[in-house]
Amino acid sequence: MLAGLLFATADATDRPDMLAATLPVGGVTLIEFQARLLIAAGASQIIVVVSRLTPELLGAINRMGRRGIAVDAVRGPAEVLAKLHPLARVMWLADGLMTTSVMVEAMRDRDRDTLLVAPTGDELERIGPGAVWAGIATIDPQRIADVVKLPADYDFASSLLRVIAQRGAEQLPLPETAVREGHGVQRDSRALAAKGRAALVAALGTRTNWVDRFLVAPLAKLALPPLVARGVPPVALAGAGGVFGMGGLAAIAIGWTASGMAAIVLALAFLALADVLAWLRDERGLGRILRWSTPAAVALATLLLGQRVGFLAASATPPLLALTTVLAAALAERAAGVVTRPWWWAVPAAYPLILLPAVLIGYPVWGLAAAASYAGVTLGFAVEALRLRIGG
Repeated sequence: MLAGLLFATADATDRPDMLAATLPVGGVTLIEFQARLLIAAGASQIIVVVSRLTPELLGAINRMGRRGIAVDAVRGPAEVLAKLHPLARVMWLADGLMTTSVMVEAMRDRDRDTLLVAPTGDELERIGPGAVWAGIATIDPQRIADVVKLPADYDFASSLLRVIAQRGAEQLPLPETAVREGHGVQRDSRALAAKGRAALVAALGTRTNWVDRFLVAPLAKLALPPLVARGVPPVALAGAGGVFGMGGLAAIAIGWTASGMAAIVLALAFLALADVLAWLRDERGLGRILRWSTPAAVALATLLLGQRVGFLAASATPPLLALTTVLAAALAERAAGVVTRPWWWAVPAAYPLILLPAVLIGYPVWGLAAAASYAGVTLGFAVEALRLRIGG
């Protein structure tokens, strides 16, 4: 099992009344963001080492506990050791560390003590010639037991790092790309906010489907800084998406297919940004609603477009193509959770991006045929992947 070890002891440099761990990162505290990364990596327990329990820290710990894992606040190594399962692997994130899921997952499966290291850096301690700890360590609980044997007035975090290094821990170099993507220890609120935005955009870039990677991530990179700075709530973006979505559906229904599909695409952009902000601020209820609203809007728009085009052309082909697209897409989405999806996988937001150009140039039937084919290919891939998995 994996256990997370977090520290909330250092003060923020520009706000001495606050702990660095409770500085805001896009609507949540830094320590909550760290906990979310650990939980996503498979941690079933999180231990927070504290020096004082501020109201902000108490609130953060309570919210972390609502995610269905054990969260304990302790004051020293002996208490940490008492809370840990003896067979646990411990992943330690430094106080004030902003990082990405990529780096956490890279350290998750290390089968021996490992330190993430960088050649330079002023924020953390040097552990050897040309090597500075980069803020993540994967260790055996025995290293904490070694710290317990040291004098009680020794600094816990510094002592633990020294023990790990002296025991011959493996050193994993920090990739240069990770720094550009926001990895680093920062205890200044403004600099931390900038790192948080970089880490979020980097997380979007790791998503496998082409819509998120090539469209949503660049859009978020442009829109997130002003949205986060102004404190725009994700529900406001979701509301704007709902307005455009309803308007688009109404426009398609009365025959304004081009403007209606354009409104649907715009609605999906707002919903995607709302989903990103909801993830960042850990608004899981809104996130679940948004993940259902996108396929629902796409399905209704596709069916309405097929019905309207079929009515104008006095043909049953467009409605059948639309129905085929929706059914194949729904079945493919059902299989999405149990198969490995390639980058070209047809996610719901992809279909309006195919339909809109076809409608604009006056060939909506071609667009419906292309969407149905795309959905059919995706479903066929899913069926074959499941068949091979069952057969294997």
